[in-house]
Amino acid sequence: MSDITQQKAPFSSLTDRYPMRVLLAFGSLAVTIAILGGGAAFLQDVRGVSYIGIAGVGLFVGVVGIWALFYSLNSLAELFGPGVRDRIVPYVFVAPAALTLGFYILYPAVRTVWLSFLSRRGDEFVGLANYEYIFTNPAMLVVLRNTLLWVIFVPLMATVVGLLIAVIVDRFKPRWEKIVKSLVFMPMAISFVGASIIWRFVYYFRPAHLEQLGLLNAIVTALGGDPVAWITIRPWNNFLLIFIMIWLQTGFAMVILSASVKGVPKDLLDAARVDGAGELSVFFNVTIPYVKGTILVVMTTILFMVLKIFDVVYVTTSGQHGTHIVASRMYQEAFVYRNFGRGSALAVFLFVVVIPFMVRNVQHIREARSQ
Repeated sequence: MSDITQQKAPFSSLTDRYPMRVLLAFGSLAVTIAILGGGAAFLQDVRGVSYIGIAGVGLFVGVVGIWALFYSLNSLAELFGPGVRDRIVPYVFVAPAALTLGFYILYPAVRTVWLSFLSRRGDEFVGLANYEYIFTNPAMLVVLRNTLLWVIFVPLMATVVGLLIAVIVDRFKPRWEKIVKSLVFMPMAISFVGASIIWRFVYYFRPAHLEQLGLLNAIVTALGGDPVAWITIRPWNNFLLIFIMIWLQTGFAMVILSASVKGVPKDLLDAARVDGAGELSVFFNVTIPYVKGTILVVMTTILFMVLKIFDVVYVTTSGQHGTHIVASRMYQEAFVYRNFGRGSALAVFLFVVVIPFMVRNVQHIREARSQ
C-alpha cells in the first residue's frame, strides 16, 4: 500500500517525506555543475599551466564530472514514483549527450551559416557577396576545379584498383593473398600527415649540382636527366597530390570489396563459366553487378574523406602552385587572411555539396536492409 501511495505521490509530498534525499540529489547536481563549469573556465585560460595539469583537469572534468552528472540526474529521477521515473530516466541519460551534440555541432553549424552572410570581421551584413566571390573569383575557380579533380579521380581510382586487387588475389593467387593484402593495406596505418611527409620527400627537388634527396629526382638524374620541381608543375602537381590519397585509400577499398567479392556465390560463377563466359565477362557481368552496392558505399565513404581532406595539401604544398582545394582554402581564408565571412561561406558550400551523397548513402542502406 505504501508503494502505491509513493508511486502516486506528487513531488512536493516526496520532499516532505524524504527531505534528505531531495537535498542530496539537488546538492550533488549543484556540485556537478560547479565542477563542469569550473573546469571549462579553467581550460579557457591555461597560460602558465603545465601540460600535465591541463591533462589532469581535462580528464577529471571529462570522466568524473560526466559520471557525477549522470549520477545526480538519476538521483533526481529516483525521487519520483516508478511510473514517472521509468518515463524520465531515458531522457535523463540521453539529454546530456543531445545537449553536448547540439552545443558542439548544431550551434557551430548555424553560426557558420550566419557568418557566411557577414563581412570579413562579422560586423556587417553583405548578403550573398561571399558566395558570389566563390563562383566568380579566378583563384577560387581554380580551387573548385582542383576539388572536382579530387572528387572524380580519388574515389574512382581507389575503388577500381582496390576491386582489381581483391579479385585478382582472390581468384588467381590465393596463397599470396595475405601478403599482398597486407602490403596494399599498410598505408592505411599511416596518418595523412605522415603519408604527406613521405611523398614530399619522394617529390623533393634540389638544384642539379646538389645531391638529390627526392626519390623521383634521384632516379631521373641517375638516368642522365635533370631534376624536376615536381610539385610546381601546374596543373599536373594536383595529380601528384591526388596520387597520395589514392595510395592511402586503395587498401581500405580492397579490404571492403574483397569481403564482398568472396560473398559472390560460387555456383553463379561456375554457371557463367560453363556457359562459355571468360574471366573478363564473369567479372563485368557477374561480379560487379553482385557487389555494386558495396562499390557505391566504398566510393561514397572515400568521397567524404576527399571533400574534407586538408592534411595532404597543407603539408606538401600549403596550397601554393595552384594546388588549393576547398578545405585548404577555407582554412587560409578564415585563419590566415582572417576573413571569417569567406571562410564560413566555403564551409557552407562544402556542407551543401556533401548532403546529396549523404542522402543517397542513407537511402542505399535502407534499401539493403529492406531486402
